[in-house]
Amino acid sequence: MSSPAIHTVVKMLGSLPAEIQERVAEHIREYVSDLQDEARWDESFRKTQDNFVAAARHAKQEIAEGQASAMDYEQRFWIGSHDKYEKFSS
Repeated sequence: MSSPAIHTVVKMLGSLPAEIQERVAEHIREYVSDLQDEARWDESFRKTQDNFVAAARHAKQEIAEGQASAMDYEQRFWIGSHDKYEKFSS
């Protein structure tokens, strides 16, 4: 895929010494990688947003019903099924 913007960048880079071209290319690779990573996070968030909303509604309901308790930031979290209690320290 080629666009006017790509042609402009290629022209600009073509006038630079090879060493600087390589440095610019490395910056572009890092930047594109960051953009791709952001896109993956955005997609992941989009796919799970309904779950977050449902969890928030459930939490609000528990608070309204007096079933919620303050969070213990020192507590250990359990990972896995209830049969296998693997402790995970945050």
